[in-house]
Amino acid sequence: MHGPASSGWLLVALCAATGAYCLLRMRSSVEEQRSAAGGEALMGFGMAAMAVPAAVFTPPAWVWPGYAVVFGAAGLRALWAARSGRHHLHHLVGAAAMVYMAVVMADSPAHAHAHGASGTPALTGALLLYFTGYVLLTGVRLIPVVTVAGSGAGAPAVPLPGQGPGADGPAAAAGWGDRPELARACRLSMAIGMLAMLLPL
Repeated sequence: MHGPASSGWLLVALCAATGAYCLLRMRSSVEEQRSAAGGEALMGFGMAAMAVPAAVFTPPAWVWPGYAVVFGAAGLRALWAARSGRHHLHHLVGAAAMVYMAVVMADSPAHAHAHGASGTPALTGALLLYFTGYVLLTGVRLIPVVTVAGSGAGAPAVPLPGQGPGADGPAAAAGWGDRPELARACRLSMAIGMLAMLLPL
């Protein structure tokens, strides 16, 4: 988790910016959006704090059990919320990954924080596989979908209804905090950050 200082600070910046955007999404008028954004903001700021380079700040031993308790509670909340939507299962996996990293950091000797801690290879591998798949799938979903106006060579690509400039589709009517592609980009950023934090384990 605590690698070179430059990459550590980039990870801190990415996670903190994502957490800040998720806080802004909590102003949404949609209850489901507010609830998801709150959990994602907690995840973003928690990851940012965990990614601070050890050369700058080595947290006291009690911090890691605290992380495990906070994200364990977040995982239970996500499990309860998963009854109404499958996307909460992703929040559950993210919270479980945070608990796992906190337990690994708590069990590691002090010098392991600077050189990478040692977790369970099978569990680390499973989490890496999950987040890699999530990053790839979410990245594909963020690619704009276009249809071809004609079948001949060189036919212009035409955006689907509601996707062109000035289109009056759902994305245009929704506030910038309610746009699904921005929420996906937010989750994609956190999944990339999670991969970067899991790799040294």
